[in-house]
Amino acid sequence: MIKALIFDVFGTCVDWRNSVAHEVEIAFPGIDSLAFADAWRAEYDPAMRRIRDGGRGYVALDDLHRENLHRVAKRFAVSAPDSLSHVWERLTPWPDVVGGLHALRRHAIIAPCSNGSIALMTRLARHAGLPWDCILGADIARDYKPKPEVYLASCAALRLPPEEVMMVAAHNDDLAAARPLGLQTAFVPRPTEYGPAQDKDLVASEEWDAIAPDFETLAKELFA
Repeated sequence: MIKALIFDVFGTCVDWRNSVAHEVEIAFPGIDSLAFADAWRAEYDPAMRRIRDGGRGYVALDDLHRENLHRVAKRFAVSAPDSLSHVWERLTPWPDVVGGLHALRRHAIIAPCSNGSIALMTRLARHAGLPWDCILGADIARDYKPKPEVYLASCAALRLPPEEVMMVAAHNDDLAAARPLGLQTAFVPRPTEYGPAQDKDLVASEEWDAIAPDFETLAKELFA
């Protein structure tokens, strides 16, 4: 029985690439805004890896985004205001997400299990209309996915055993980290997350517990 679904957010629920590029284009007219967005996102995992590996204490993603913004802006020869880092609170959801989350929420608890902080996830939810029951993820665990502690802390916060919680993601590696811990898994592909030339996470890499083209279909398949 699935009593809760927890979700990756960046890429799975929201279109970070085009959302970020749109605001970058406004801030820096004339630069390649999609290239800037891609470069900013490329700094995401290395910044978290230093924390996961113990080279740095826990730092909220809000602060990492700001640090990474200035690193990328220097590379593009522009001067970025700190306020631009808040674009990650203003991302646009994929078309199926809001309706699909409402459909899923009729049957189970729904919450993000994101590397975003509680503050970031709360503001993003208000902007995008994401109807979470609560905010889980990195801020609770004080660490970053795919560390086991992040998934397990989310289950523990809900007082549910992992087998009653389903991790939903568009990234196979996210699900591969959650499954050995006992969580159920659902893959919903976002084949244009990284643009038209995307070459990863186009299909499920394993036989996950559920595979659906969108959140609305996932709700029908899980709770028909």
